[in-house]
Amino acid sequence: MPGIDQITTTTAVHEQIAVVEEWIAATNTHDLAQYLAFFTEDAVLDDPSVGQVFHGHPGVAEYFESYFIGYSTQTRLIRTEPREDRLHVEVEFTGDFPGGRTGGTFDIAFAAGNVMRHIRADLL
Repeated sequence: MPGIDQITTTTAVHEQIAVVEEWIAATNTHDLAQYLAFFTEDAVLDDPSVGQVFHGHPGVAEYFESYFIGYSTQTRLIRTEPREDRLHVEVEFTGDFPGGRTGGTFDIAFAAGNVMRHIRADLL
């Protein structure tokens, strides 16, 4: 029988996966306010594929407007995997960017309340 720590961890991971599913659905609407609601005010989004680190809601908004709204990007969840203190998320992007389709990853660290506080994003 699993111990209480294992049950708590499993529950937290399932909750985080549900948040990621909701976040991707919000991302695909291109609604900036809805997208930002998933991030802490001081969130950091590090994306080496674009060579930038985005800080706080203003930075995360710039990232979203440039790479999701600007390219009419749609995101499809491929898989998730818990890794130490982060949730690894693999996705597929389609949109009006060169090639029109590419894979990507997000390694997400959550704050209390399952709000995203740090994301490392990259393309595959």
